Amino acid sequence: MPNSLLHAVHVYPVKSAAGCAPGEVKVEPWGPAGDRRWMLVDPAGKVVTQRPQPRLALTRAEPLPGGGIRLSAPGRESLSVAVPEPAGTTDVQLWKDKVEAVEADAGAHAWFSEYLGTEVRLVHLDDPARRRPIDPDYAEPGETVSFADGYPLLVTTLSSLDALNSLIAQGDHADEGPLPMSRFRPNAVVDGTAPWAEDDWKRIAMGDVTFRVAKPCGRCVVTTTDQRTAERGKEPLRTLVRHRRSGDQLIFGQNLVPEGTGTIRVGDPVRILE
Repeated sequence: MPNSLLHAVHVYPVKSAAGCAPGEVKVEPWGPAGDRRWMLVDPAGKVVTQRPQPRLALTRAEPLPGGGIRLSAPGRESLSVAVPEPAGTTDVQLWKDKVEAVEADAGAHAWFSEYLGTEVRLVHLDDPARRRPIDPDYAEPGETVSFADGYPLLVTTLSSLDALNSLIAQGDHADEGPLPMSRFRPNAVVDGTAPWAEDDWKRIAMGDVTFRVAKPCGRCVVTTTDQRTAERGKEPLRTLVRHRRSGDQLIFGQNLVPEGTGTIRVGDPVRILE
């Protein structure tokens, strides 16, 4: 794969909100710097995502110096949110994991609650080095992750998206395609591979950072949400269930765990080590 390159890099400061596409990003042990360090929870402390709230796709979080964020959404005044002081933590529930986090200020809670029409709170992951271990079935001792679904980074390839869109075009919801890569919310997008080549990767390098391929990424209803309109359809899940099923999961992309730190940049060579 001599001509494979890093095509795009994405960071999502608030879990399930729209992200940004910088030209480069620092890779920390728990993922890209600033990626999914913020998350919404309901009054019981359980994570709130696009699954029940597709309109989260229309909210945007822009990173600010020092780790804060600037929020924007249709019909809302923008709001800058500073990293909260770690005066105390609160327990929140992210899928099966109980995680300690720090609440943002009341203004941030109100901003999101008014936009979504339901009570939510914004919380910040203050110490990703120790707050949330990766699933031990796929991790080395001491490896941690941010508020991402389960792993520090997600990689996808342009060729596999093209292959998936070709399958969608042959299906019973062809009018929904072709789908953009934004449906899959990756951190890294690779160009110059064969379709589905990532299924066989075990270790890769992007620039000077190496990564262990932990497992394929199981996909959910969020992929059926148009990230520009928040409207939902049937694809790509209808096609994935027919062509990309692994056990009880529908897969697209691979979850990565960094083996070191460094910076990855658009245009970096991508090498398959194993």
